[in-house]
Amino acid sequence: MNDNLQLSPLRKVLLDPASSIELTALEWDVLLCMTDKSRLTASLGNRLERQGMTGELPEEVKTRFLAAQIYSRYRSRLIRWEMNRLQRALRGTNYEVVALKGGAYLLLNLPFAESRLAADLDILVPASDISEFERLLQEQGWEPEELSEYDQRYYREWMHEIPPLRHRERKVEVDVHHALLPLTAKLKPNSDLLFESARPIEGSRFKVLCWKDMILHAVVHLFYDSDLDGRIRDLVDLDELFRRFCGSDRDAWAQLMERSKIQGLQRPLFYALRYCKQIVATPIPNDIQFDDKPSRLAIVIMDRLVPRAIFPDLPGKKNRINSIARWLLYVRSHYLRMPLRLLIPHLLYKSIKGQSH
Repeated sequence: MNDNLQLSPLRKVLLDPASSIELTALEWDVLLCMTDKSRLTASLGNRLERQGMTGELPEEVKTRFLAAQIYSRYRSRLIRWEMNRLQRALRGTNYEVVALKGGAYLLLNLPFAESRLAADLDILVPASDISEFERLLQEQGWEPEELSEYDQRYYREWMHEIPPLRHRERKVEVDVHHALLPLTAKLKPNSDLLFESARPIEGSRFKVLCWKDMILHAVVHLFYDSDLDGRIRDLVDLDELFRRFCGSDRDAWAQLMERSKIQGLQRPLFYALRYCKQIVATPIPNDIQFDDKPSRLAIVIMDRLVPRAIFPDLPGKKNRINSIARWLLYVRSHYLRMPLRLLIPHLLYKSIKGQSH
C-alpha cells in the first residue's frame, strides 16, 4: 500500500476523527505539515471542533488550528468584500451572475465555508454576456494579468473562462467562467441548465447553483479538470457537500444521479463517490448504480494513482512513485481537456515555458 495511505496520520484522522486524540507529538507535526501543504489546516480544525474532538487535543495543536482559522476567516472576509464590490460595479445592469465554489459556500453560510481557505473568487456568467461583462469590470478597475499571445488564445478559444482579473486596489483574483469545463473538453455539461436551475440568495446580487449542480461542479473540478496533485482539500469539500445535501436521504441521491445523467457527468461522479468513500469515509449508499462508468482497467489504474497523488508526500520523504502518479494524472487531465491535435503542441509549449496550465 502507498505510504501516504498506510502511514499518514492525516489519512487516519480523516477516516476516524476520534483517532486524533491518540496521535503523538511527532504524528501531529507530520499531520500539520501535510495540512499546511494542502491548505487544509483550518478545515480540519473546524471538522474536529464540530465533532467535539478539539477539547482533548494538545494546546500547541489547538493554537495551530486557531491561527489557521483566523487566517481563513480573514481570507473569507476578502472574498465577501470582493463580492460586495462586484455587486456595486454591477448596479444598473441585468447580467446573471452565479457565484461558484467558495463564494457560493459563503453565501449559503455552509458550516465549513469560513474555515475553507479561499484563494480567489469564481463566478459564472452566460457566454453571450462574457465580452460585455469583461469590459465592464475592466472599466471598474479589474485588470487582466499580462499574458503571451498564446496564453490569450488558450483562454479565449479553448477554455471555459477568460484570463483572471484582479482589481488594482485589492488584488483578489476573480475568475470569470462561462462554462463548467473547457470548450475543447470531451464532456460538455449544458450551461443553460445551470442558469435555469440557479437559485437566488436573499439580499445578494449573486445566485448560486442548485445543490445538485454545485456538487457536480466540485466533482468535475477535481476528477476531470485537475491533476489531483495534493488536492485532498477538494476531496474534503466533496465530503462536506455530500453529507450536507445528500446524507442518508435516498431521494437526494437519486436526484443527484439523475442530474449527472442529464449533464453527462456520471464518470467523474463515479470517481468522486469511490474516493470519498475510500479516503474520507463519506457515507455513500452501496447500491448506487451507474449507467456510464469507467472500465474495470481504468478503475484499477485510478485506484493506484489517485491515493498517491491526492495526498502531499510525508515530510522529508519525497516519493518518486507518487511523483510519477501525479505526472500521469497531469497528462490525463490535459487529455480530457483537449484533443491530441491541440494537446501535444500545448504540452510542448508549456514544458518550454515551464508553466502548468
